[in-house]
Amino acid sequence: MTQKIKVLMVDDEPRFRETTSSLLTKKGFETTIAASGEEAIEIIKKNPQDVIVLDVKMEGMDGHEALAEIKQIAPETQVIMLTGHGTPDSAINSKKLAAFDYLAKPCDIGILAMKINEAFTVKQSGADRIEKKVREIMTSIDDYSTVSINDTVREAIAKLLRSLDELVSSSRIKEAGHRSLLVFDEKQNLVGVLSIKDLIKGVRPYYLSPPKSSQAESVRFSPVFRDAWDGVFTIQMKALAEKKVGEILLDPPSMIDEGANLMEVVEMMYKTGETRLVVTSGGKVTGILREQDLFFEIINIIM
Repeated sequence: MTQKIKVLMVDDEPRFRETTSSLLTKKGFETTIAASGEEAIEIIKKNPQDVIVLDVKMEGMDGHEALAEIKQIAPETQVIMLTGHGTPDSAINSKKLAAFDYLAKPCDIGILAMKINEAFTVKQSGADRIEKKVREIMTSIDDYSTVSINDTVREAIAKLLRSLDELVSSSRIKEAGHRSLLVFDEKQNLVGVLSIKDLIKGVRPYYLSPPKSSQAESVRFSPVFRDAWDGVFTIQMKALAEKKVGEILLDPPSMIDEGANLMEVVEMMYKTGETRLVVTSGGKVTGILREQDLFFEIINIIM
């Protein structure tokens, strides 16, 4: 029989405390309730808990004080702050005191149950201590090819081809192969990443994206004559080859600290739609985290 997760629900609002506790019990948790921080401390001393759901604003000992005391008594117990009076400062303070998460009321019971399960997993497995950070799976900047904004596209492509040849000959293509280049300015500041997307954008004739309505009107019949485009790609590509990298560069990718956890990577990639992130440490670029780097770690975990 699977052991139930022991959850202590701490809140000074009787109706909310009872209702939430009842819903958590229906979700399969072994739920205990406490009306104050002081009462929660006494319960924990006598009956250790797996996860504590703790209100922030309470009479007497508030949530932050209770959290600090709980971590002294039972450091492995995970604490989820759940409050209707959340503020950024309060959330930051809770993080400093080692809270597992900080949720705002009203909170969907499904989300709360999921967070409790995640917290319990961390408590049981120590996942927060053994899971890799960005720095451990990223591609180091030393293994990534770089170009200047003043290099031509021809020079950039040649440099990328050379780097791929070196990787193939050294059997490191799986770990470090890449299809883009880091671009720096004259002061060695990162200004972007030259990718295939940039080349696709750069090779398109400007009139395909006319900025003015009069220009759009000029080419409105062009789709009828697609055969007239034969050879245009080659012409445009040869012209593009002589342009400076800085002329076709798209916006730089989002940045993430090398100490960030992998769920932050997932969230950032999902929200931005980007397949690579620039990794920094103390404001300095230290590497690139690519979609395939994350995929290799997925393989390591699952297989």
